[in-house]
Amino acid sequence: MPSTQKPMRYGHTEGHTDVFFNDTGSCIVTCGSDGDVRIWENLDDDDPKSINVGEKAFSCALKNGRLITAVSNNAVQIHTFPEGAPDGILTRFTMHVNHVTFSPDGTKVAAGSSDFMIKVVEVTNSSKQKTFRGHDAPVLSLSFDPKDVYLASASCDGSVRVWNLADQTCTKSWLLLQKCNDVIDAKSICRLAWQPGTGKLLAVPVDKAVELFRRETWDSQFNLSDASITQPLNVVVWSPCGQFLAAGSVDGNIVVWNVETQQCIERMKHEKKYSICGLAWHPKYKQIAYTDTEGNLGLLENIGDVEKPHDKVASAVAKDYNDLFDGDDDDYLNGDMIEPPSSPKTGENEDDADDLMQPPGHTRRAVIHDDDDDDNSLDIGLIKASSGLLGKDDDGDDETGGFSALPPSSTQQPFYDGPMPTPRQKPFQSGSTPVHLMHRFMVWNSVGIIRCYNDEQDNAIDIEFHDTSVHHATHLPNSLSHTMADLSTEAILLACESTEELASKLHCIHFGSWDANKEWTVDMPKDEEIEAICLGQGWAACATTALLVRVFTVGGVQKEIFSLPGPVVSMAGHGEQLMVVYHRGTGFDGDQCLGVQLMELGMKKRQILHGDPLSLTRKSYLVWVGFSAEGTPCYVDSEGIVQMLNRGLGNTWIPVCNTREHCKGKYDHYWVVGIHENPQQLRCIPCKGARFPPTLPRPAVVILPFKLPYCQVETEKGQMEEQYWRSVVFHSHVDYLSKNGYEFDENAKNQAVKEQQELLMKLFALSCKLEREFRCVELADLMTHNVVNLAIKYASRSRRLNLAQRLSELAVEKASELAAAQEDEEEEEDFRQHSNAGYSSSATKWGQLPGRNVQQDQEVEDAEEIDACEEAEETPEVHKEKEPNSFSKSVTSAEVTTPKPALVASSSRGRVNPFKVSPSKKDPVAPSVNILDNMTKYSKKTSSSGSRAVNKQNPPVIKPLTPKPKTKQVLAASFFQARTAASNSGEKIVEQREQKAGNESQEAKVTAQENTENRRPKTGFQMWLEENRANILTDNPDLNEAEVIKEGMSRFRMLTSEERMVWTEKARGGSIGDSAEDKKRKRPTAEEDEVKKSQEQKSEDTNVSKKSKPLDPSTNNRLSSFAFKQS
Repeated sequence: MPSTQKPMRYGHTEGHTDVFFNDTGSCIVTCGSDGDVRIWENLDDDDPKSINVGEKAFSCALKNGRLITAVSNNAVQIHTFPEGAPDGILTRFTMHVNHVTFSPDGTKVAAGSSDFMIKVVEVTNSSKQKTFRGHDAPVLSLSFDPKDVYLASASCDGSVRVWNLADQTCTKSWLLLQKCNDVIDAKSICRLAWQPGTGKLLAVPVDKAVELFRRETWDSQFNLSDASITQPLNVVVWSPCGQFLAAGSVDGNIVVWNVETQQCIERMKHEKKYSICGLAWHPKYKQIAYTDTEGNLGLLENIGDVEKPHDKVASAVAKDYNDLFDGDDDDYLNGDMIEPPSSPKTGENEDDADDLMQPPGHTRRAVIHDDDDDDNSLDIGLIKASSGLLGKDDDGDDETGGFSALPPSSTQQPFYDGPMPTPRQKPFQSGSTPVHLMHRFMVWNSVGIIRCYNDEQDNAIDIEFHDTSVHHATHLPNSLSHTMADLSTEAILLACESTEELASKLHCIHFGSWDANKEWTVDMPKDEEIEAICLGQGWAACATTALLVRVFTVGGVQKEIFSLPGPVVSMAGHGEQLMVVYHRGTGFDGDQCLGVQLMELGMKKRQILHGDPLSLTRKSYLVWVGFSAEGTPCYVDSEGIVQMLNRGLGNTWIPVCNTREHCKGKYDHYWVVGIHENPQQLRCIPCKGARFPPTLPRPAVVILPFKLPYCQVETEKGQMEEQYWRSVVFHSHVDYLSKNGYEFDENAKNQAVKEQQELLMKLFALSCKLEREFRCVELADLMTHNVVNLAIKYASRSRRLNLAQRLSELAVEKASELAAAQEDEEEEEDFRQHSNAGYSSSATKWGQLPGRNVQQDQEVEDAEEIDACEEAEETPEVHKEKEPNSFSKSVTSAEVTTPKPALVASSSRGRVNPFKVSPSKKDPVAPSVNILDNMTKYSKKTSSSGSRAVNKQNPPVIKPLTPKPKTKQVLAASFFQARTAASNSGEKIVEQREQKAGNESQEAKVTAQENTENRRPKTGFQMWLEENRANILTDNPDLNEAEVIKEGMSRFRMLTSEERMVWTEKARGGSIGDSAEDKKRKRPTAEEDEVKKSQEQKSEDTNVSKKSKPLDPSTNNRLSSFAFKQS
């Protein structure tokens, strides 16, 4: 009986439109892009009821009096039906919801969104929901299994997946559809559907045909197609009886098949050839309602003969079912059969009926499995499914037919309740977006960006450099369909997969080459695919499916090859370092089992990490692997945890940032593009509701701060501890660079050490305040020797004599260690000089080990300003010696990283090395130097003129006259306080603090001043203070030494300029009797005396850090409660 097509009518505005019947079939319900849901009594209803649910309605579903709509605010809403009263929000997504559908019993709703997520939510309790992750692109459609066991989904990533609802795992995945970026770009919305009743078949519209997959085995049974279908199919829908399947295409064709006979029984063409986007079969009658993308509604009536075929099939089953197994089949039930033991379902799933070898008595079974080419062939599973004789068991077991005696199904596995293996992560390139996207990033790193465009108009690659001085932007054709790329400052590396005609290729564009031929290509051996690539300094590498890593020079010379223990996941290169991440085993319970190898491919090749396990967050996978700009290995997992290699703790990994803490939404992510240690910056792109950014509009890069996961960071102690150890971790790369002969910023290292010592001093002051003296000693153990001296002074002023005594012992130990280390350094330097006899000091890398013990060099550097001045004068000579060999990286680093070459040059002219410490010296503090003073030392050495200018502008107030090294702080203290030589123990210092008598203090001062007179001239202020000290103490008897000096400074400044000049002249006159040697080494006296006095007031030495002043209570207050109680 031919179908009747009624004229279509306007339903909604232009856009996607959904349609379905209510449970009884009494009305038609539609929703459209105008945000309305309309209820039609029939097609001729001129006044349908309208319910406004939002700005746009993308999909809707109706069951049990509940109307579910997916609207433009990214929410899934509930309305009562037919009243249309709002009943709350079921769930939310971060992007538009593309499809919603009810479970067969109406208790659950499944929703798929453009944020790649699928959620199954209980209608009565929206807090009970399950999330299904796995798609790499927006979800197109969903369909519940009639038995409520599985959920089928289709996505823009080209895959169709079957999910197990119970454990939320992907049971089966097919790559059937064309990949696209978004729903609007999809050629088909792929509305798939399960067969009603038993769910034996899953119908999926694939291009111009409908593929039907068998349940459990997931084999493709057959496909339905027709000559009238010339464009891709958009949507399929089953008849309620499960025997007929209707499909609508994007060019307006609707076709109905009889699934049993695989024959097309109805064909209909849209009157205007608009795309069919909605189909709904009437629950009782022979009607199909359909909608198009222009918002029109149509109805197709009298679709074939629905009831008659059903009766025929039912009668056929009633006749043949009892005769299916007769007496001749007893042997079959007893196991005497030729086919392998399995249930009849396995036989039904065989694609080729001839594979079923049957005994002579089984002639009736040939009727069931006839030749596939026969259109009249029947499938007993389909007959029983359509007739409902199978009940709930989908494998066709029936006790009356003797099926219970059959062996278990071959698809049924032994019961196992342990952890399930995790599917292995596929290889990827760091900084790239998924390959299936038409517009994608092939790589985004600190050098530049490579984009790939693969659409109908163009297939090309665009390369853009952040710094255009490296190279100009480049446009390349992508005729070989390259899918992998990497970019460095000297080359572009591309790789493509193999095809039937071509092998997998590695293509390099060495734009940094000085010759004309800048490109080279290497073909991989047969059946070997490139899976990951990377670039380093002067080399390129690729990992292949043969578990090999192949290394090439950047010019194309094949170098080392080595095997990997497992399939590669990703790899990265930086300088001479190569890091490879691979599968070292099978993970369980959602965890990946990854290993990492770190190698150095320079002159001295060695392996740093030997396949160590890679630490990932639970149930996460790797999303980025690479190096910081300074060369420290890093990686990021899917939970947003950034990990960095801690070279200072045995090459362990430490989490340095959690990007999820900065995400506003649950489904927002940060896409990492680069990591910098100095300054501390995590450069990444925020992705709203996605894991990666689109190519257009151009994403904006944001900077996230680093934060180590220390405990109680909200407290002052925890915050300073986190800052200290973060500074230590993020500056450990300096030692690595210096050891390997690379250049690095010496000032940055000095600043870092200064910050670390200041933080330790603040923690020390806080611990003193809390009366945690043992903790104070632990903190002092982390300090440099000179900051320990500052801690001793603080402990003494805080009246903590026991702590000061222990810190003094610690200071002596540190001084001995530094002295021993300095002697070893001197011996090593002498050995180098002897071993390099007859050779240029800069001719070979073997002759120099620049950067060795840089920390020791800095801490042992002499504090005498005269030595600093002489070194600054000698530095240009060192530069002259180094100039001829400009190609050695170790030479350039030596100029910056270490003062050793200067010492060698000066010793050749007969100068005594001021760093050398003799063990016979009585002063245990000899090799020490105030580390807070050292921070500015190296910056003065950069140029001779600059250093001289600095020395002239800021002459030190206190100048040591003896070559014996001594800390500047001790010298400054001994200038005004009752201190003898630095060999005095901590007990002597404490005793001096406890002296209260004015006469004793004055006598001690005179002694100290007499000692200093032997070494340096007095200033006018010193002479004035000697005469007026008694007056100050008379007026203020409770003042300590520091306060006496401050009071004296304030009174001295109140004098007139003539009076101050008189004292200055006295001081100059008093220096006439100095020895000739003192005259030779004395600072120029042309400076104004007030400049000296202002310098004394500020810090007593321009090279002493402001934070290290022990005399200014306001400064100490800023050192985290670094305050003293004034008695």
